[in-house]
Amino acid sequence: MAYKSEPIVACIGLGSNLGDRVAHLRSAVNAIQHLGASMSVSSVYESEPFGVGDDEQPIYLNMAVSIQTKLAPEQLLAELLDIERANGRVRLRRNEARTLDLDILMFGEHLIETSALTVPHPRMHERAFVMLPLAEIAPHMVHPVLQRTVSEIAASLPDQGVRRIGSLDAAPAQIPFTNPV
Repeated sequence: MAYKSEPIVACIGLGSNLGDRVAHLRSAVNAIQHLGASMSVSSVYESEPFGVGDDEQPIYLNMAVSIQTKLAPEQLLAELLDIERANGRVRLRRNEARTLDLDILMFGEHLIETSALTVPHPRMHERAFVMLPLAEIAPHMVHPVLQRTVSEIAASLPDQGVRRIGSLDAAPAQIPFTNPV
């Protein structure tokens, strides 16, 4: 499958719940902008850890970006993993707290299933912390499996306690952790 002839819109989810979360997100956005063109950046959202049994895990800051890229999905993934490592990400076990997590959510209308990458992200449609920021920047993008727009999926999700903080540019140097309700 060739990806290099025309730029493809890639949507990327960002999350951080360790260290200076705002700095990690800013660093990632700055690095991602060099992987393509015409970047769109969502607001920052705060959410409790999702799908983990560890009540002690810190609160996440999440957002989404989209870029037009000529990179193949595997190349994009490799670049995102490098950005994670540059921000102190160490992978020891699944669903652990992390300085930075970058996921390819969608890659145009492509379906990708390899040992290293599944796109669209297989659980994105269940997660408000993914869908709400994505709906800001790509509301009309159609999920290639569900055949629904991002905004339709986001609107259909139950309240998961995700809270919009504001733009990354307006974010204070460090957003204080909010205690879970």
